[in-house]
Amino acid sequence: MSKALGTAVGRTSRRRLLRLAGGGITMAALGAGLTGCEDELATGGEGSTPPPRSASPEDGKAPEDGKAPAPLWTKSTSAQTYGDNDELVAVDGVVIASGDPLVAFDGASGEERWSLPDGAVPGAPLLLGDGTLYLESGQYDGSVAGYVPGSGKEAWRSRLGKEYRQPRPVAVDGEQVYVIAEILEADGSSHTNVIAALNSRTGKVAWKEQRDLGTQQNGVHAAVRDRYLVYTDFKNNLTVRDTATGKQVWTRKTTKTSYGPFVVHRDLVIVPQGQRLQAFALSDGSEKWSVRSEEFTAFREPSLVEDVLYIADSGRTLWAVEPGTGRNIWQSTALKDAGGQVPRQFVKVGGTLYGATDLDEQGGVHAFDAKAGGLRWTFNDRSGDHHAWLVATDGKRVFALHGKKLHALPA
Repeated sequence: MSKALGTAVGRTSRRRLLRLAGGGITMAALGAGLTGCEDELATGGEGSTPPPRSASPEDGKAPEDGKAPAPLWTKSTSAQTYGDNDELVAVDGVVIASGDPLVAFDGASGEERWSLPDGAVPGAPLLLGDGTLYLESGQYDGSVAGYVPGSGKEAWRSRLGKEYRQPRPVAVDGEQVYVIAEILEADGSSHTNVIAALNSRTGKVAWKEQRDLGTQQNGVHAAVRDRYLVYTDFKNNLTVRDTATGKQVWTRKTTKTSYGPFVVHRDLVIVPQGQRLQAFALSDGSEKWSVRSEEFTAFREPSLVEDVLYIADSGRTLWAVEPGTGRNIWQSTALKDAGGQVPRQFVKVGGTLYGATDLDEQGGVHAFDAKAGGLRWTFNDRSGDHHAWLVATDGKRVFALHGKKLHALPA
């Protein structure tokens, strides 16, 4: 199973720091003040979550008054997230948000299925591959572990070696787990890092390659497609390696590498770069197509859903693009007309496209008509939490995470 979306690793990216700074908190507060859990949201009163509905809106549509449906359930979590798409997953009947302890909730009822203390580094990616959930160990013991998502039972564990520190999984396919780790010097410092592949059955190291001096192990986004491992970093590099050997196939500088996910579709990697959305051939890095947004606007993070690329720009236009050609399927200005916040992550259920936004009061989870981009409703818990919204779906419900509150919305 290939991972189609870019995956972030190392939770100190500029995008996250800007987001957190915008919320008025410090990194010290991150380390000390975001670990507690609260009781479930009370109902009633200003800013509260309305009581659960007894039935889902028909065909995922909003009630007649255009207001968002109330959650089926809401739970407090131990979530410690930084706004990346891979910090919330729905799989095997459970929904899991990155945090310590790592907790899986039943998708239908919201009841806790299992809990794993020190299971993952807070904010670390939750990587799914071949029925296994892969995590950087929260015990900081230099290991990477795999768990059965439905039960939380450990199924796999690997260590890169004592000469490496904090191996961080960045991508996974059906055969290997790809990690980046610091290379330790004799005095315990580190100035370089290594990218490596671990066999997902045996845990043995398949290959490892030292990255160039000056590259960082933080802020990497990665994806796998067939024989290609693709990743971007803070140094404006777009790099492709051979998954069998680790050898570099090609690399190129990008003008404005996104600090969020990119998209891999068939033989293309599609990267937003400011006003341009560009597609490059995985085989040799040649440009295959390019789309440009309006002047003074910039593209946000893309999502590939059912072979359609969805992306918004800073001018609050929502795009549906054919990923193989760059052909515009539709554009919608419904968000601009409604004064809504720009979404940066998308999931789709039936005929409804759901988009999660950052921090703005006019944000939350937007529901759009997937055929034309019309805005149906927006769900916001009015908590004022500084964290970005995240969404995931099991095909029956849409799970919306905001700070430490996890909501299940009818789809």
